[in-house]
Amino acid sequence: MSAPSLAVWQRQVVVITGASSGVGRAAAVAFARRGWSVALLARGREGLEGARREVEQAGGRALVIQADVADPDAVIEAGNKVVTAWGGIDVWVNNAMATVFAPVEEITPAEFKRVTEVTYLGQVHGTLAALRHMRRQGEGTIVQVVSALAYRSIPLQSAYCAAKAAVRGFTDSLRCELIHEGSRIRLTMVHLPAVNTPQFDWARSRLPRRLQPIPPIHDPRIAAAAIVRAAREAPRELWVGSPTMQAILGTMAAPGLLDHLMARRAWDGQMTEEPASARPDNLFEPVEDTASRCGRFASVSRPRAIIASGSVMRAAIGLTVLGLVAALIGLARRSPAAAAELTTHARSAE
Repeated sequence: MSAPSLAVWQRQVVVITGASSGVGRAAAVAFARRGWSVALLARGREGLEGARREVEQAGGRALVIQADVADPDAVIEAGNKVVTAWGGIDVWVNNAMATVFAPVEEITPAEFKRVTEVTYLGQVHGTLAALRHMRRQGEGTIVQVVSALAYRSIPLQSAYCAAKAAVRGFTDSLRCELIHEGSRIRLTMVHLPAVNTPQFDWARSRLPRRLQPIPPIHDPRIAAAAIVRAAREAPRELWVGSPTMQAILGTMAAPGLLDHLMARRAWDGQMTEEPASARPDNLFEPVEDTASRCGRFASVSRPRAIIASGSVMRAAIGLTVLGLVAALIGLARRSPAAAAELTTHARSAE
């Protein structure tokens, strides 16, 4: 389906889960600045009200709905409320997440279940709610906010990495079904790098030091811009930031090497030098905070990042490989010795 015209684009309706803080809240403001009506879904009332004020200040309309995405009935009801209020849903952004920082054996079955219910099943529930209305409308766009960790798992976040990988598998399967049906409903995934959000002060942790995203860290407005772009263009995937591209392509090329690299760098890389202290977490209950678009890493956050279609990146890598193969074949025909030398250099570069 072609991108909507500018006039239509400026009067559409978007639903965003996990909208009270972090990436979801930044995305809500980004849509509002374009004149959208924004339905804000999250558990915490204070955070939702803070997001509502920001959306209205940015020029959008806001509808606040308290809901836990782990509850499928609550998510369906939320979708019905949006349609009743505004007549339809043009874009649904599945963004809500939860995680636990700990080695596998220190995460309880209840914690694995909760992370899965929010981070994976929450996106399934949101997708099903969106499909109910988009099928009647005949079109719409569903944006899955995923992560480089959907491709490249890291230590100490096994439940979260598994849930994000599950989202990717679910979305690819559904996409095939929609293509089979000839549906005009569009599916897209946004794979994010490390982002400066409050989750690193809210997530449940059993690590000995305070949490941080694995550097380099990016401003949440970068993620918001990517989500808006995905809503408009609906590429199969958007890869945000060079770390995401490196993680995905590196996993495709040399997964075993990255296993060892992550074992060394991602363990301490998820902790600062400050000792951990007792604090509430948001795994089962929200942590209320009305000013929570960003986390505590603003001073080191990158304000810009490369954003590219995953298909374009794969094609570029494929063309590079084909070019190298063609060069080797050409050299082999002219000089076997030169071809052998080029092959040696190529292997050294790998």
